[in-house]
Amino acid sequence: MCGIVGIVMRNGRVAPAVLERATLSLAHRGPDDSGIVLLRETQPEPMEIGLGHRRLAILDLSPLGRQPMQDPVSGSWIVFNGEIYNFRELRRELEKAGAEFKSHSDTEVILAAYRVWGDDCLKRLAGMFAFALWDAPRKRLVLARDPMGIKPLYYHQSEQIFIFASEIRTLLQTGLVPQKTDPTGLLSYLMFGSVYEPWTMVEGVKAVPPGHMLRVESGSVTSREYWNPLDASPAPEPHSGNGSAAGQLTTILRDAVMSHLVSDVPVGVFLSGGVDSSALVAVLSNNGVRASTFSLVFDEEEFNEAQYSRAIARYFDTEHHEIPVSQQDTLEMLPDALCAMDQPTIDGVNTYIVSARTRAAGVKVALTGLGADEMFAGYSNFRRVPRMEKMEMLFKRFGRLPKLARQPIFASMALFGGGGDRRRKITELITGENSVVHPYFLARTLFGPAEREALFSKSNSECWQKSLDHVLQESMIASESLDPVNRVSYLESRFYMRNTLLRDSDFMSMAHGLELRVPFLDRALVEACVRIPGKRKLESNSPKGLLLASLKVDLPSQVVNRPKRGFTLPFERWLRGEMRPVVEDALLKSDWDRISINTAAVREMWNRFLAGKTSWSRPWSLFVLSRWCEHNLPA
Repeated sequence: MCGIVGIVMRNGRVAPAVLERATLSLAHRGPDDSGIVLLRETQPEPMEIGLGHRRLAILDLSPLGRQPMQDPVSGSWIVFNGEIYNFRELRRELEKAGAEFKSHSDTEVILAAYRVWGDDCLKRLAGMFAFALWDAPRKRLVLARDPMGIKPLYYHQSEQIFIFASEIRTLLQTGLVPQKTDPTGLLSYLMFGSVYEPWTMVEGVKAVPPGHMLRVESGSVTSREYWNPLDASPAPEPHSGNGSAAGQLTTILRDAVMSHLVSDVPVGVFLSGGVDSSALVAVLSNNGVRASTFSLVFDEEEFNEAQYSRAIARYFDTEHHEIPVSQQDTLEMLPDALCAMDQPTIDGVNTYIVSARTRAAGVKVALTGLGADEMFAGYSNFRRVPRMEKMEMLFKRFGRLPKLARQPIFASMALFGGGGDRRRKITELITGENSVVHPYFLARTLFGPAEREALFSKSNSECWQKSLDHVLQESMIASESLDPVNRVSYLESRFYMRNTLLRDSDFMSMAHGLELRVPFLDRALVEACVRIPGKRKLESNSPKGLLLASLKVDLPSQVVNRPKRGFTLPFERWLRGEMRPVVEDALLKSDWDRISINTAAVREMWNRFLAGKTSWSRPWSLFVLSRWCEHNLPA
């Protein structure tokens, strides 16, 4: 796990000081080593290529694993961030084809795989990765990102320059990227609480899409998709026998978890005491591995989940470590957590705290249960959104009635939506006054259409909204063949998981030089889960019953039957108490005009929160946005 950066300059020179500064900005991602190389080419046109790397040594801790790394046969160079879990198997196959190796690193295996198999090597790599490879014989730069988008990779292109990096902040610090907010990225943040790819918060900076390869050649950039969960998996299987994906799930899950142990340093497990992390421990125990587990223990009862993590630790006899943390500790970490955000997000502070404490305890690699909810239908959205789909169809039929006849019917139906924000969303759905691409996106909405319109002061905001809606609509069209539950799984993994959970986990853990691995997003496991009918995932009364059944061991009942909750922080109380002066000052005194946010609408949102008329997440999201712009886009 590392940080990478590179600059391709056509008909010009790469300033060594700029490359060195950019590489140094990624030191938190790779505190163990660093490397820089400057290459010069004269054909087909004069150009310079600068590659920088910061190393977090996980595999082959010797200097032989140093990057940038050159292939001695082809002369190609690579900078690589991630882990290839099947690199040893690939190495044996490449050795049979005549390849020779000097190190024991997965980086060298990627170089050889590209030389022998070309672009097709991407289909063989099992792991999480983002890499840039200078293909010396063909004089082109190749960028690639893993299938699920676990590791980030961003780029900016102008007429003379192509620049890429693991973090947007690195691109900004080079001085080669305009420091302006992207309107569509900003709009997506207001809509969902995180910036949706391919946009970023910075104009002209894009994300390499997951499962894609980019080629940069002669000043042009082309993109090719090499993997898609829908194309990689056949139609859902109607049966659940031994030959089906569901019947093979135990084996697939075992292989996924065990493969993620590949490391030359100890691997721990984040253990919250929930089903997801407990399942990881169960798989390891079933296969003879005594896990080292790490749990945060809070003094405050509202946080503390120690009874559940201790139950799992005792049940599976793990080497358990409890890391004490107080609410005051958490509050004191918030400023640093905000500075660690590569893009603004309403989430992620919890991951920053867990990662800080785990790394301080001496752990360098940890498994996490992220992805289990998306693959095994763990969210309430898996039941709620299909119901909303049916409601939407019903309301469209009522929409044919005269308006006076519709209004009392719609009003009565809205009463069943519950209170507050949920009722507002149901009302929007049934009236159709503010159309949405699909009920899923309505369920995940932070600021509603009227609120976004008030906040976003761009005169042509409809243009940016159409750009965003177009990408959302493309995903809906792509997932039309899926049943309602698997469609939610596809959308959750493509949007919320990728743009919030995975991104936050990456930059918040790497802020401390901690590598997080996500076995539930193993490619073979994802493909298997897509093939399992959605109704099969919801059959059990237990949460994620299909996952529990595949473990072939019963978890303690107090863990299985516990109420679902994440690691939450008391932002509602903090924003009214300890943090109020700081948040209020930022919201009411920031220069919102420079990023096209309406100052009066921000003030109105804050007043509504103080009056108890809106959730804490809305003023918090604006506070985070203000802080991020202050840190990264100075006036």
